[in-house]
Amino acid sequence: MAPVLVFLIILIHLCVIIFIPAGCCGSILTSGKNSKFTAVLVFGDSTVDTGNNNYIVTVAKGDHPPYGRDFPGHIPTGRFSNGKLVPDFIASFLGIKDTVPPFLEPGLSNKDLKTGVAFASGGSGYDDLTTVVSGAIPVSQQLKYFKEYIQRLRNAVGDKDAEKIIAGALVIISAGTNDFILNFYDIPTRRLEFNISQYQDFLLARISDFVSELYKLGCRKLVIAGLPPMGCLPIQMTLRFAEIKDRKCVEDENMDAQIYNRKLAKLLSERQAELLQSKIVYADAYEPLIDMIHHPQKVCRHR
Repeated sequence: MAPVLVFLIILIHLCVIIFIPAGCCGSILTSGKNSKFTAVLVFGDSTVDTGNNNYIVTVAKGDHPPYGRDFPGHIPTGRFSNGKLVPDFIASFLGIKDTVPPFLEPGLSNKDLKTGVAFASGGSGYDDLTTVVSGAIPVSQQLKYFKEYIQRLRNAVGDKDAEKIIAGALVIISAGTNDFILNFYDIPTRRLEFNISQYQDFLLARISDFVSELYKLGCRKLVIAGLPPMGCLPIQMTLRFAEIKDRKCVEDENMDAQIYNRKLAKLLSERQAELLQSKIVYADAYEPLIDMIHHPQKVCRHR
């Protein structure tokens, strides 16, 4: 993941969630000592999996080179990246911890539990059918792990403090791409029962239920990422255009992502209005990515 991309997404997440007026980004990097959050809790797919797939049987593994070449110590950690992931940077900028450990990592300390962990799994999705191919941990199972985490946290700090930590935690959720790639476009399992609009609504219903469950368990501050330009993923361009010279972004898939994102943003606004004392926001991953794809010279100027 390019450094510029990492920082763009970090600033988008932070500016949206920290409840600071527009133009806040210049002050965020110095806000660690006064963090509004007690912990960072992470759900989703490979974009935020800090190493859970190391501990399960799956074809999706990030525990080998070239992964990790820019991570401290230059070692692969299970992150699907050359270095740290967005949750790691966010936790660091907020002054919570340098990196967010995976929940399945053996020997987590009480400090690790108190400051947050990642439940995410590379290859995962909101649709349980998605992980049949990847062998990853579906979001529904990640929720079950979260319940285990809550019990371990209660055992470590007591019920009252555990409730405060969870209520004050920044919950990051990033998933959805694998659902469309593995269930609709490339392996058309769900196309046998849904058209694209219906499948979008099916996934959004799963997200709505997931948000409700997290709220019942005490979470109050959630940021949920939308889809990237899926049609610009190398695998999608390769499958659609056989000749290298012909390859370009698959515009209908990008349009699907934009429509889904609009629906997601609307849904999250509605859920926040329904759930008292919640802050549930949409994080736009589409626009900064498509801007870099269309204007790569901007990235080069900042490297």
